Amino acid sequence: MPWNDNANPGPWGSPPTGDDNDRKDPPKRPAGGGGPRRPSGPDLNLGFDRLRRQLGDMFGGGGRGVQPGALAAIGGAVFAIWALSGLYVVQPNEQAVVTTFGAYSRSEAPGLRYHLPSPFEHVDKVPVTSLNRLDVGGGGTSDSDVPQESLMLTSDENIIDLNFSVTWRIADASLYLFATRNPEEAVKAVAESAMREVIGKTPLDLILTTGRGQAQLQTAELMQKTLDAWGAGISVVEVQIRTVNPPQEAVAAFRDVQSAEQDRDSAVNEANSYRNRVVNEAKGDAAKIVQSARGYKEQSVRTATGDAARFNSIYNEYKRSPQATRDRLYLETMERVLQHSNKVVISGKGVTAPVILPPDIFRPRSGPAAPLAPPTPPPVAAQPQAQTQGGEK
Repeated sequence: MPWNDNANPGPWGSPPTGDDNDRKDPPKRPAGGGGPRRPSGPDLNLGFDRLRRQLGDMFGGGGRGVQPGALAAIGGAVFAIWALSGLYVVQPNEQAVVTTFGAYSRSEAPGLRYHLPSPFEHVDKVPVTSLNRLDVGGGGTSDSDVPQESLMLTSDENIIDLNFSVTWRIADASLYLFATRNPEEAVKAVAESAMREVIGKTPLDLILTTGRGQAQLQTAELMQKTLDAWGAGISVVEVQIRTVNPPQEAVAAFRDVQSAEQDRDSAVNEANSYRNRVVNEAKGDAAKIVQSARGYKEQSVRTATGDAARFNSIYNEYKRSPQATRDRLYLETMERVLQHSNKVVISGKGVTAPVILPPDIFRPRSGPAAPLAPPTPPPVAAQPQAQTQGGEK
């Protein structure tokens, strides 16, 4: 009997019987005939078919309709995903602004936060600690200048080319988002307007020399006041003037003016120096004369007072002993008169004429009179002359 005769079941038994419709996917035999079948792994097609049948039964396969459990499971999964989409993280340098149907609702600090998912609520994260900078008038070079922004008029009707920068940060995220349509353009417009107002009240010389710091402070204060009035939620950190120059067409004229002003200041300083020197010398001389006069006055008063006291004392002594007082006054007077005079007193005893004296005796004496030495006997002349006793020469 042939090995493939179905009438004879063979060693593996009879093939399965039944309606072919009851078997969705009957197993296929190899076309090459019978023989023992080798063992194989799991049939993936069979597993997918089984899963497809279960899903078909759940969603109404065979005309039975969608099962309620399937709808609940799908709805729960979709709701969970939608609800979890409301989780968000606010970084340390940020502030979150939550809006409900487009209207401001609240502000959130850094950390893990939650909001009602779209379309109910929406979150905008704003960096509130970052510093922002904008340039007005150009980037500081001649190629990047914007004349519409940099040319300004001073209080003395001079035109200058001024470039400056503004550093600012966000102070209130909610006001920053809703107060102005374009916050950066608003800050730039306010900065330019404030600087023009400050420069319009300042003369050119002050701006070109020592007035920059004051102009920067005034501009920052005026900007902050204007932004606060708008409710912009912006804080001005610093205003810095980078360059201040006259217009290119008037550079030569400005240099001539500055040179003339420097010459004028130099001449004024020299004149002030001379005036101060002369005035101080005159004041010193006047003070010296006044002090000398006061000293002479004090000396005269004290001398007169002393003379009066001495006269009173002498008068009292004179009343006690008139002769002794007269002798003492006479001797003191003669001593005072003869103190600086070149007088030689020669005793008449043993002296013959003529008397020859050395020439040094009659020289002027600058110091106090030296004590009189006893006279040396002069040599005797060849022809004697009359003797002078008790005389002075």
